[in-house]
Amino acid sequence: MTPTPEATRPLRILIAKPGLDGHDRGAKVIARALRDAGMEVIYTGLRQTPEMIAAAALQEDVDAVGLSILSGAHNTLLPRVVELLRQSGMGDVPVFAGGIIPDEDVPGLKAAGIAAVFGPGTPLSEIVQFIREHTPSRHPMIMNHD
Repeated sequence: MTPTPEATRPLRILIAKPGLDGHDRGAKVIARALRDAGMEVIYTGLRQTPEMIAAAALQEDVDAVGLSILSGAHNTLLPRVVELLRQSGMGDVPVFAGGIIPDEDVPGLKAAGIAAVFGPGTPLSEIVQFIREHTPSRHPMIMNHD
């Protein structure tokens, strides 16, 4: 039997601001774009620790985590989020990042487990497409056995 449309659930994406950033306009723009694309978005707000982000991802049972960072602490904070997700059994959850991240830091972040880095000016459609292509739902569709 094929699943009914009601049996599938939208992708759940956590958007977080690690560190001491006080500016979240970009994170809110991404959250809105993902909602407009039919995804469920959980936004954790400003000044989140990696531990808080990983705990929220686990509690919310998300399919992907998006991190927005402007503070310059990306080489420390982002790999720590990936590490904590792996420790909690969520190593299959893609983590993507955006904000102000120098091009020379991107290879190291990818080596640390960040799936993609989107810089300023990235079209929102590109981010939505990336998530759809790289984030299979962590939950099998419920089958209708009527």
